[in-house]
Amino acid sequence: MNRREFLATTAAPLLQTKQPNILWVTCEDMSPNLGCYGDKHAASPTIDSLAERSLRYRSAWSCAPVCAPARTTIISGMYPPSTGAEHMRSKTKLAPGQKMFPHLLREAGYYTSNNSKEDYNLVHTGKVWDESSNKAHWRKRDAKQPFFSVFNYVITHESQIRTPGHKLRHDPKEVRVPAYQPDIPEVRRDWAQYYDNIQTMDGMVKKTLGELEADGLKDSTIVFFYSDHGAGMPRLKRWPYNSGLHVPMMVHIPEQCKHLAPKDYAAGGWTDRLVSFVDLAPTVLSLAGVKKPDYHQGYAFLGANIEPEQDYIFGFRGRMDERIDMVRSVRNQRYVYIRNYMPHRIYGQHVDYMFEMPTTRKWKEVFDSGKANEAQSHFWKTKPAEEFYDLQNDPDEVNNLALKPTAEQKSEMNRLRAAQTGLAVKIRDVGFLPEHEIHARAKDDAPWTMARDDERFAAVRVMNAAELATGPTRTQPEIFRTYLEDGDSAVRYWCANGILGQGKPAVEVTQNALRGALNDDSLNVRVAAAEALARYGKDSDLAPAVEVLLKAANSTTGSVYVAIAALNALTEIGGEKLRPYRERIAQLSKEDPKAVESMRSYVPRLLEYLLEITPKAESTIK
Repeated sequence: MNRREFLATTAAPLLQTKQPNILWVTCEDMSPNLGCYGDKHAASPTIDSLAERSLRYRSAWSCAPVCAPARTTIISGMYPPSTGAEHMRSKTKLAPGQKMFPHLLREAGYYTSNNSKEDYNLVHTGKVWDESSNKAHWRKRDAKQPFFSVFNYVITHESQIRTPGHKLRHDPKEVRVPAYQPDIPEVRRDWAQYYDNIQTMDGMVKKTLGELEADGLKDSTIVFFYSDHGAGMPRLKRWPYNSGLHVPMMVHIPEQCKHLAPKDYAAGGWTDRLVSFVDLAPTVLSLAGVKKPDYHQGYAFLGANIEPEQDYIFGFRGRMDERIDMVRSVRNQRYVYIRNYMPHRIYGQHVDYMFEMPTTRKWKEVFDSGKANEAQSHFWKTKPAEEFYDLQNDPDEVNNLALKPTAEQKSEMNRLRAAQTGLAVKIRDVGFLPEHEIHARAKDDAPWTMARDDERFAAVRVMNAAELATGPTRTQPEIFRTYLEDGDSAVRYWCANGILGQGKPAVEVTQNALRGALNDDSLNVRVAAAEALARYGKDSDLAPAVEVLLKAANSTTGSVYVAIAALNALTEIGGEKLRPYRERIAQLSKEDPKAVESMRSYVPRLLEYLLEITPKAESTIK
């Protein structure tokens, strides 16, 4: 007798009694812009009706403000910075013994179906889904077998906002434009189309919930609804502010499953419990009566194994497509703290995909023309090391209290800062390594395994170097000279970034050490040192620095991760300084057969933009 035959006979009746069906109805790129969350502009009757019989979460966070790392968090039950999977469309692997949570449900007798998006930054281990396709459905399970099914709707995705020829149903004049975006027609139109897509998505939810009821499963199925991160508009999507991470989330628990509900469950009610995507895997396992594995980093908020509420929820930002960055964030009920580890990079770096949005392009034009106010200009400038916002009084997060906090605010900020650094140490945040070194140090191991080996990743030392180099208190450049000779390449990397961040004064003090770093054993140290010298060194430093970057940018002979870093550095140098090198840049290879397939577009995008901003050499008349 095979597994399915066994479940269909002996085990299935028992499973039906003890294990509930679980349905996830999810959408993409949507903040809590629903009628049931108080948004009067939204047309969402089906979801609002679901909310009337569900528990709504006021403070639910996606841990990442973009799809792939957000979904990676969900499927693994771990923070991607602990698995090396924080970077957009990267591919790393789980450590031996670690499994994606639907695999654990299958082992417990569940039929698992996913309709249909995956988009994980982790390679599958074992059989995760019974079916994952646009035809996947609970209806394909064996009779009476419990199911875990996901239906995901992409109509609210960023790409659907810019669909040409769309006839608007929502009036652009009635939408609310956030304080950080300019109030111009293009922005209003994009927001109106966003609301149109929510209305369309609501109809899709109606169809799925109707199928559940038609199958007689409404009273035995726990239903979740949530979005994968905030709205697909610039400075929401891709940014680990509350605006980019705050999502709607509600859970309906039918009467016969009420023993699995939390104490504060009430149909149509609200809960202030802080929850985030790292909690979803242990929560579903708890509902299914499955003990969570010891590698899960979240806390079950439903089911037989409910865990205590945590005081904080956490977010992160790594490489976003072709642009490198590192941000960590944390919030409690009222405040959000943001730590920018690359403050020398502007917020609105040129991500090709993001610039396809009319709002992004027109907003940048408004800024370039000098017509943006202070709040609207923020996105196009470099970052402070720390940001701190009062969500109660400043929901748009435009008044950075870190610049001049009151005594009470400073105390709160200290607590959130400590929580953020504490989590980084606890999970061995491997994002403190350059992406190339994550893989180079791991070799054949999973980054998770490497990160727990002090010989390969001295986590606290590296994190301390990052704090010293990029923190709000300016480090004396003389100290950087010492750290450029450190035995750990990651310490040297952060030291070089610290010099780069301080600009010309720091480069003048450390220029001889930086010149030596152009030959560093670490390619990432070379790239950071080269950018610092090319931008802020002497005229004689430009040529050797650019030579280092051009060599590193050749992904066919090196690492695609280093090539991306080098092309980012060349973009920052840009303009007239690179005019003599334009033809050599144009000759750089756009193809890299060694790169992960999902990353192969990044080098071509970077080269295209770099050539766009680099003037052509003046023609010589012979």
